[in-house]
Amino acid sequence: MRDYRLGRLKGKFVVTWQEGGKRRRFRLEACTAREADAEARNLILAATAASGGLTVAEIWEAFRAERAGRSIAESMLHTGKSILPFFGHLRPDQITVSDCRAYIAECRAAGKQDGTIWSRLGHLRTCLNWAVKRHKIDRAPYIERPSQPAPRDRWLSHREIDQLLAAECAPHIRLATVLMLTTGARVGAVLELTWDRVDLENGHIVLRTDFTGPRKGRATVPINATLREALTAAREAALSPYVIEWAGGPVKSIKKGFAHAVANAGLKDVSPHVLRHTAAVHMAAGGVPMEKISQYLGHSSTEVTQRVYARFAPDHLRDAAELLNFGKQPQVQ
Repeated sequence: MRDYRLGRLKGKFVVTWQEGGKRRRFRLEACTAREADAEARNLILAATAASGGLTVAEIWEAFRAERAGRSIAESMLHTGKSILPFFGHLRPDQITVSDCRAYIAECRAAGKQDGTIWSRLGHLRTCLNWAVKRHKIDRAPYIERPSQPAPRDRWLSHREIDQLLAAECAPHIRLATVLMLTTGARVGAVLELTWDRVDLENGHIVLRTDFTGPRKGRATVPINATLREALTAAREAALSPYVIEWAGGPVKSIKKGFAHAVANAGLKDVSPHVLRHTAAVHMAAGGVPMEKISQYLGHSSTEVTQRVYARFAPDHLRDAAELLNFGKQPQVQ
């Protein structure tokens, strides 16, 4: 899309842009700046019905409706509070790189970190790509994002794990903590876990909800002694089909309760995802092969596991180090 400028002339909005070396200016019918922006883009793009006329807000809600009941729907409800006021009134074909950069600048000015901005714009991109697959729009625009920051390398030592498990907290928070530490599951998988997928007799848990999804990080994992003890007690007191429950119903978020437990344990910088990372680090440090860790975490490829966790393995690069063992006297034959 060409660069353009909105202004006012005799009380009406006007749009101005350069075309063929000449300035073009049109008076708009819009009454608000937001409406004027959308109308101006229509004029410049000579918009057709390529996108079916759907706005980002309409596509966003259609995506959430299809994902109802899953953690992504709840997550995008919160993300939408930031994305939709900025992009919601636009059609996908109206979105430009300049819009993305303006959004990034606005978020940074509000004190948001690039990791948060990266995730929010990632949801927008996911939503628009879904609309293409569902034939709601012809193509998705390019969504520029800031560079993804390096992940914080935080995991818990054995002492810190003991502190967290001993900390005062609600029973469902402790159970969720034990589940994340012993299965390496994401918090969403733990909160969605139902008792019909917990096989105490044969000793395994199926983290996937069904055979069609969600599949990200969802594996079938064994139940160890620590987890068996916690699950056995919880099963006897269960009031609902959900393993993690509160007042007889499912739990949508443990953010506040988990933060309270972390504070009571005297720890810092510990999120639920740190527990998944902790599980993987301890397996790698204990010499578990990368292939098994990959299966445990539900990674799509062993390469992902190798890239993140190989450095924690006790013999990682040992053979390479031996080749650099200079200064030794040569062996006498």
